[in-house]
Amino acid sequence: MDFKRSSGILMPISSLPGGYGIGSLGQPARDFVDFLADAGQSVWQILPVGPTSYGDSPYQSCSAFAGNPYFIDLDQLSADGLLDPADYRDEDWGADSARVDYALLYQKRYPILRKAYQNFLTRRPVPGYDTPYSDDWYRFVFLSDSWLPDYCLYMAIKEDNRMADWQTWPAPLRLRQPEALEEFRRDHADDIGFWTFVQYEFDRQWRALKRYANGKGVQIMGDIPIYVAADSADAWAGRELFEMDSEGHPRRVSGCPPDYFAVDGQLWGNPLYDWAYHKKTGYAWWIRRVRHALDIYDILRIDHFRGFDTYWAIPAGEPTARNGKWEKGPGMDLFRELRTALGELPIVAEDLGEMFDSVRELLRESGFPGMKVLQFAFTGSDSVDLPHNYPRHCVAYPGTHDNNTLKGWFEQETTPAQRRQATEYFALTPAEGKMTGLLRGVLASPAELAIVTMADWLGAGSEARMNTPGKPTGNWQWRAGARDLTPALAHTIRALCARYFRAEPLPPAREPKRAKKPAAQKSAAKKPAAQKSAAPAKKEPAAKSAARPRRTAAKTAKKPEPAAK
Repeated sequence: MDFKRSSGILMPISSLPGGYGIGSLGQPARDFVDFLADAGQSVWQILPVGPTSYGDSPYQSCSAFAGNPYFIDLDQLSADGLLDPADYRDEDWGADSARVDYALLYQKRYPILRKAYQNFLTRRPVPGYDTPYSDDWYRFVFLSDSWLPDYCLYMAIKEDNRMADWQTWPAPLRLRQPEALEEFRRDHADDIGFWTFVQYEFDRQWRALKRYANGKGVQIMGDIPIYVAADSADAWAGRELFEMDSEGHPRRVSGCPPDYFAVDGQLWGNPLYDWAYHKKTGYAWWIRRVRHALDIYDILRIDHFRGFDTYWAIPAGEPTARNGKWEKGPGMDLFRELRTALGELPIVAEDLGEMFDSVRELLRESGFPGMKVLQFAFTGSDSVDLPHNYPRHCVAYPGTHDNNTLKGWFEQETTPAQRRQATEYFALTPAEGKMTGLLRGVLASPAELAIVTMADWLGAGSEARMNTPGKPTGNWQWRAGARDLTPALAHTIRALCARYFRAEPLPPAREPKRAKKPAAQKSAAKKPAAQKSAAPAKKEPAAKSAARPRRTAAKTAKKPEPAAK
């Protein structure tokens, strides 16, 4: 996949201003699309949109397919007649509008969504339909049949067990005994219906937003983590896909070795895939997953791409990631099957972290663009992350959601030698501004696509950092302010991106039209010759001198007078 030379902004849905406690798929998202269009941006990159659980990480979702209920826009539900504004506008959504309070959202949002569901039920049957539900409802349920029933059942059981991890559920439900599941479905049909309704509403609002963005010339780059969470509908309903024992406990879990971010490595704890099983099925689950993702996104970023080549396997129960070992992944075998089933794949590979030659070879053979991150560049050597070394076929970033903001990094995490190298490399000056100079370097690079986080365009410090790897709490909370996304900022972004041919420049300001001659002068020109005698003589010296350019007058003044000869 090749991008035209262009640029985009990384802005999580959760970080949008407006809404009620968190960004939403409604007007706040449309306003941001308008901002992107005004700023000349072609791509809106977001973080995974799946439901979040403990830790609030979108990369540890309880479903690889479902959407986050928190993103459903309440005003849109009201416009659809499913809520009264009084149901939610007077609620306390948190004291700090610049931070997402996930615990408060969990307490407040679901009762409101249940009220919308009850109002939804009172409108059955739908007028004009032969069935109780609309065609859109049945279409959504039919097309989501591979994941929706298990997800809704999982959520209903989880709620009935006080949101406990499925591995602690009663054995008949934990082990998916058919009789136990059928009995639960029968006794909790309304709860299962609620979770179906939530996903239906998310899907309706998401697709409307995507149509709006595409209509403005903005493509949405979605993001999926390579792994699923241990406490997820995917692991509960498909344990054969993972390295699990007969009780559903993982034998080994995911992570990465010690690196730039963490001296003990990162212990993610996701169950690892049983790649031999996936190969036997022709990678059917992965085909379903990528097909679903490409149905809701224009471009797909896959997190931890290197794990398809080699992945870090940690024995379950280890306190850190230090004692893991490298294992071989499916490599190109998976992507050949994906291409056979789905055609060309608009995928961006997150190829960061410890790199082997085999990972580079997989990236080259796949043809996917990789990533380059400016914050990794200043090592004192000719680093591959310095912009002059970027290949054309890549996506360039000042930093990602796992990095500090550019300002926070430069002021707090760089050494004097690194700051000196960056200052000299980019010729940073106080007049231009150091952050602007750093962004200029990324935008001027050969990379075909440059993505800048919204926090970096705002010049925000560490308070706007989305995630600190290895830090278990306090992440994923930053939100932009309602007054941050101004027309002036959009103009600034567009001008800088246009300078490096990543955006269409603003139309040049039109010169003011010359004033027309007064009507009296026009009529005077048409008077008979007898009436023109009152006009100044055509060869009046003063008039001629005033009309003559100064240069000519100066030359004339230098000529000697005849008397001087």
